Amino acid sequence: MSTTYQDMFRQSTAPQPTMSASTGAKMLIGTSLLLGASALIVRGQTNAAERRYPATGSFVDADGAHIHYKSSGSGRPVVFLHGNGVTLDDMQISGIVAQAAAKHRAIAFDRPGFGHSTRPRRLTWTAATEAAAFAKAFKTLGLDRPIIVAHSYATQVALALALNHPQSVSGLVLISGYYFPTARVDAVAFSPPAIPVLGDVLNHTVAPIAGELLSPRLVAKMFEPRAVPQRFQDEFPFGLMFRPSQIRAASQDAVSMVPSAAALSKRYAELTCPVAIVSGDGDMVVDPSAHSKRLHDSVAGSTFEMIAGAGHMAHHADPSAIARAIDTIEQHALPAGA
Repeated sequence: MSTTYQDMFRQSTAPQPTMSASTGAKMLIGTSLLLGASALIVRGQTNAAERRYPATGSFVDADGAHIHYKSSGSGRPVVFLHGNGVTLDDMQISGIVAQAAAKHRAIAFDRPGFGHSTRPRRLTWTAATEAAAFAKAFKTLGLDRPIIVAHSYATQVALALALNHPQSVSGLVLISGYYFPTARVDAVAFSPPAIPVLGDVLNHTVAPIAGELLSPRLVAKMFEPRAVPQRFQDEFPFGLMFRPSQIRAASQDAVSMVPSAAALSKRYAELTCPVAIVSGDGDMVVDPSAHSKRLHDSVAGSTFEMIAGAGHMAHHADPSAIARAIDTIEQHALPAGA
């Protein structure tokens, strides 16, 4: 007998079996045990990572953040700011810090919340918040108008420094940046760890474990179309990436990225310092035409170099291109003390 619409309606409106109280209690207990076990694993992995990769640089305090940095060389200061999710080691492993230190004082920072730098919870951290902290850190360290070399998310911090604290910089080298607001699925996907309360639960239980499982593919995408360099595989402190504090900071940056780009992009015409822009033509993370090329078109006097066959990690693909950009900025940089 065929099923009539009335039969289907009666079936859909008939009382459905409900979960028994005992079944619900068992599921709650099981979930609690799973989260508890995950928390123990995450705590052990965090402690092991911090023992394996201890801080080897110096610290400066600004806006409540205890900021870790490493300094080498002498001469005009050049500051290196890494992208989201990584640490200052990324800049060092690429080779650009050593190249800069041959002629300048090169200072690589762990941005607040990453590596061995703290990110106090009393502040809402955005590119502008971070720029304000760095302006104070530069003053404390006696860094007079450094050239800023920034990658990925940190390009927003560098731009906020130049726009909100112009006396703190003499020029910008921007690598693979995100400069204009666009729809970003990844910003939504990585947002849960930034949610109050829920984020804390995730960050201390399942998020670090999931992050470690997903990281090989995510790292590969950062370097595509090239392979992940062997030196990066051997030397980068991956364990630090999966600590609850760093996952939370990375999520906060992902959430703030689009609003920060929207606010900053309205002011690019106000930039007074020289700007050099570098990106890879094969970037799978940020479209270089929609961002780097467009920024070049928006900032009068800026320079732009597109590295053939390079991905998002353009500074690893061609460190010499970054060195050339630093030299170009130095030739046109605002004078110290101005």
